[in-house]
Amino acid sequence: MDSRNKPRARRWLNLGLLSPVALLLAACGGQIPFSGNLAVAGDPPPLPAPPPPKKEEPPKPPPRVEVRDNKIEIKEKIQFDTAKATIKPESFSLLDEIVQVFKDNPHILKVAIEGHASKEGSATFNRKLSDDRAKAVRQYLIDHGIAEDVLSAKGFGFDKPIADNETEEGREKNRRVEFNILKQDVTKKKVEVDPLTGKEKVVESKTTTVQDKADKEAEKQKADDKKTADEAADDKKAADDKKKKPATPKADPK
Repeated sequence: MDSRNKPRARRWLNLGLLSPVALLLAACGGQIPFSGNLAVAGDPPPLPAPPPPKKEEPPKPPPRVEVRDNKIEIKEKIQFDTAKATIKPESFSLLDEIVQVFKDNPHILKVAIEGHASKEGSATFNRKLSDDRAKAVRQYLIDHGIAEDVLSAKGFGFDKPIADNETEEGREKNRRVEFNILKQDVTKKKVEVDPLTGKEKVVESKTTTVQDKADKEAEKQKADDKKTADEAADDKKAADDKKKKPATPKADPK
C-alpha cells in the first residue's frame, strides 16, 4: 500500500466509520448487523382489548304444560277468587300456554275439563263451584280459539280427592282443574336406518283414533238419542201433514 494512503486508512478505522470493504458489501446487497442502541420517542401503542366474554343465555324455565299419554298436565294451579268461579289474572298466562298446547297438538280431538274441590262446605255447594270453575276454564279456551266440540266441562266437588282432606296441604291439592284426553289420533311409524348415513327413513305410517271407553259409550248414547228424536220428529211431521191434507171427495153415485 502506498505510504500516502496508510494514514487515510487509519483515519477510517479511528473514526469508527465504514470501511471501503463494508461500503462495497453494502453496495452489493450484503447485510450489515446493527450493534448500536435504537431509541424510540413517545409511548408504545396500547395493546388491543381482549374480546368480551361470550354471554351465556340463561336456561329456559321448564314448561308448565305438557301432554302426557291421556292427560294435559299443568305444573301450576289455575287460581280463582275465593269461593267464586272468577279466574284470577295471574293465571291468564298459564291458560294461554294451555291454548298453545291445543294448537300445537291437533291430534287431540276431545278433552274433558274436570273441576275438583276440597271437603269444605256442603257437597252441593262444592259440586256447583267446581262445575262453574271447569266451565269458566272451558269458556276461556273457547274465547281464545279452541273449538267448542273439543271441550267438555264438569265439576265433581270433593268426590275424587287425590290427598287427605283432613290437612290444609291435602285440601289445597284437592282444589284443582284437570284436563283428561278422551279422544286422540295416535300415529305409529315404522322406520328403517340407513347403514351408510345412519339416517332414519319412515317406511310405514298408520294413524288410529283412540277414545276413552266411557266417552265412546256416551257418544253412542248421544247418537242413539238423536236418532230416536229424529224418528219421532219425522213421525210427528207425517202425522201433521196427514191432518192438513184435505180429504179426497167421494165421487157421486150414478
